[in-house]
Amino acid sequence: MKRLPVLAVLLALAAANGVAKAPEQYGVQVVKEYPHDAGAYTQGLFFDGGQLYESTGQYGESTFRKVDLITGKSVRSLKFAGKYFAEGSVMLNGNLYILTWTNKVAFVYGASDLKYKKTYSYPREGWGLTTDGKSLIASDGSSRLYFLSPEFVLERSVDVKMNGRPVRYLNELEWIDGKIWANVYMTDVIMIINPESGEVEAVVNCEGLLPEKLRRPSTDVLNGIACHDGRIFLTGKYWPRLYEVKLTGRMK
Repeated sequence: MKRLPVLAVLLALAAANGVAKAPEQYGVQVVKEYPHDAGAYTQGLFFDGGQLYESTGQYGESTFRKVDLITGKSVRSLKFAGKYFAEGSVMLNGNLYILTWTNKVAFVYGASDLKYKKTYSYPREGWGLTTDGKSLIASDGSSRLYFLSPEFVLERSVDVKMNGRPVRYLNELEWIDGKIWANVYMTDVIMIINPESGEVEAVVNCEGLLPEKLRRPSTDVLNGIACHDGRIFLTGKYWPRLYEVKLTGRMK
């Protein structure tokens, strides 16, 4: 899939209205790189108890995986029926939650044994999923984020804006230090969002994270944000690498 130019995205989103404070702007620096399954269409990425997990999409290819960080290999996986397109995933209160894209269902498994528990009806498209430790937080490709109970009851929603303008195509989510990190689909941009106001407080430019020499015709867009012990990990759909990164100073 063709990536949208970062500069064009930032200019479009940052048309200031003179009211909101301009967000901080950062780049990323690679700290360490790890192998990643180039056959994985990454949808959700997270750590739980120090273990890396990943959900992957595409009809007929959708899985949930327990992944060895060092080798990038799946050490255990769940496979979904061909009619399901798996999306974001997260663990909360001993349960694993996995969204589906347009199937209008969400699955629940035991976090420790990955045994199926329940299916919930889901009224919108499923994209990204994370948690603040109390609620599930989901995206649907719009500029809105949804806070849900573990039983998928809507608690509240927040509209994400940058300088007063909606930020659409919010996708993969991660809760980091009290903020929501969300990548903007089809771009190399991550937004850092205030969960109460929905205001974008910072923009992270990840352009060039995966070098052109590692890209193949199948290589798709940035998608996959995980945090463990303050360390940030990023990857993408069909990427051959997973990167541990740190934020660099304000972009010029």
